[in-house]
Amino acid sequence: MTVFLEQNKGYVMGDKRTDYISWDEYFMAVAKLAGMRSKDPNTQVGACIVSQKNKILSMGYNGFPIGCSDDEFPWARVGETQETKYAYVCHAELNAILNYRGNLEGAKLYVSMFPCNECAKAIIQAGIKTVVYGNNKYDGTPSVVASKRMFKAAGVEVYEYQYSGKELKLEV
Repeated sequence: MTVFLEQNKGYVMGDKRTDYISWDEYFMAVAKLAGMRSKDPNTQVGACIVSQKNKILSMGYNGFPIGCSDDEFPWARVGETQETKYAYVCHAELNAILNYRGNLEGAKLYVSMFPCNECAKAIIQAGIKTVVYGNNKYDGTPSVVASKRMFKAAGVEVYEYQYSGKELKLEV
């Protein structure tokens, strides 16, 4: 009898693994991994858009538009509007939508933070029908209240990702 080692410890050769990650775990992990590309020193948000057949269509993270240098534009959170990141940063959801060149009708979006009202508009207009978010740190703010109202009116299903407690370790 042959037994797999370490991760598959206890499984008999020929048996299917039972400790694999779910689709939600997989796609939220991909979104969070994408967020690790962000140069923002305070907030790293990632997004992953998937088809109804669980195929990754696009990814994005928060950052400046193409051609706008990460070294020349501000990362500050306070100050005059033009002196802060808020006037310049593209959110992860918008980048994921813009990175895809096809039809997103009926797709599902995984995002590590609840979408703001501006991203909610783009999500709805793109035809995305489900949003799975990792946290809602700004719950109750006017932006999030507006997002929830628009999602409800447009029939977009929104639910919070339920963390399983599993840790994924990657060596790169």
